[in-house]
Amino acid sequence: MTGGVPERLAAFVKALRAQGIPAGPAETVDAAAALEVLGLDDRALVREGLAAALVRRGGQRAVFDAAFDLYFPAGVGAPERAREEPSTLGELREELAAALADGDRQALSQLAGLAVDMLGQYGSASGLGSGSFSAHQTLERLQPQTLIARVLAAVRGGGARGEFTDRFDRDEIRRRVEGFRGQVRAEARRRAAEVRGRERVAKHAIAPSPDRVDFLIASRAQLAELRRTIQPLSRKLATRLAARRKRTTRGQIDLRRTLRRSLSTGGVPLRPAYRHRRPGRPEIVLLCDLSGSVAGFANFTMLLVQALRDQFGKIRVFAFVDSADEVTHLVTTGAADPEHLGARMLSEAALVRWDGHSDYGGSLRQFTENWLEAVGPRTSVLILGDARTNGGDPNLDAVRAIKARARHVYWLNPERRSLWSTGDSAALEYAGVVEMHECRTVHQLGRLVTRLLPV
Repeated sequence: MTGGVPERLAAFVKALRAQGIPAGPAETVDAAAALEVLGLDDRALVREGLAAALVRRGGQRAVFDAAFDLYFPAGVGAPERAREEPSTLGELREELAAALADGDRQALSQLAGLAVDMLGQYGSASGLGSGSFSAHQTLERLQPQTLIARVLAAVRGGGARGEFTDRFDRDEIRRRVEGFRGQVRAEARRRAAEVRGRERVAKHAIAPSPDRVDFLIASRAQLAELRRTIQPLSRKLATRLAARRKRTTRGQIDLRRTLRRSLSTGGVPLRPAYRHRRPGRPEIVLLCDLSGSVAGFANFTMLLVQALRDQFGKIRVFAFVDSADEVTHLVTTGAADPEHLGARMLSEAALVRWDGHSDYGGSLRQFTENWLEAVGPRTSVLILGDARTNGGDPNLDAVRAIKARARHVYWLNPERRSLWSTGDSAALEYAGVVEMHECRTVHQLGRLVTRLLPV
């Protein structure tokens, strides 16, 4: 390895930290000790040993594996098959279909390398400059998903099979195809790193862990993955909120009880006694923009608050697009469907009155006219939205009216701070009235919920 194993390991850990995996000096020392014991002969064993030392949180293994393949690659340069007589696209697809039918992992790995070398080169291969390798271009030309029917027929072998067995076979083949696509992506990253440098590829070509995916650009699959993190995240946040509540309920020292306790220690007050305050559980009101791409962020936050409902005395949820309505019954019931919550709100609540574009001013006016009694001195209000008013009146007076009645008002904005008050955004105007926070990822949301929500 260029630069030696210690330098390679240090660069690898640095890349992991850049991707949000908190690998510090202690974890790095553990990883070095694991390498010393395991050696470098068995790459799979090295991968698992380093993962055990460096990965501490769920959802980070995919990021670790992608970085590991860059810094500890299985090979260098073009794969051996690519150095032989070149195959045609048709021959490559035939071999791929056979390997998928057999579930031959070694053959699939070799074919992924061959496919990237044959189909993924661009730039220098076409005489256009420095060049690199593209997984997207490879998969677009190879189209492995179109082989599912052919592979399924080969697996059946012409015999009749039951419906359950047929469905199982189809799902298994889809998993194999998706695994092959992952191998193509890993191979394209490896080849690109040899051309453009590992650090550059690690920074731009490794998909972030789910908790660091931007809500506004998350795909449907990524949002589904985020929804699966709600229950584990809510348990972690509930523990933190309970710890905060325990600390804040401790009041001033009770002098009489402290002196009485000190009799058992010769008059030295080793165990101070406190007058414990007994505050009531706080109340939460959510006011959520459900228009456009902001809806994914609002849905996730609503579901997270629902999962934390035991931590609060009362939760009320209001949603709006160009009209506001209460949707508490859709969110707080145990049967709330994470997958279709937003669609149910749009169909069952009166959220769209005109053209379906956000109307912050009108929606805030409706809230203050119809539901302002939901806000009281024990209420914390969370407003969720990008503050883009489509050129309408932001209605700052309504926000002031809410703030005047509430214990706290916080605005969580899923847009980058640099985009606030650009175009039709009134973010900085609202931020002048209430405290506004950038909240683009689950990681940021978890920190804000722990810090901002009252106990």
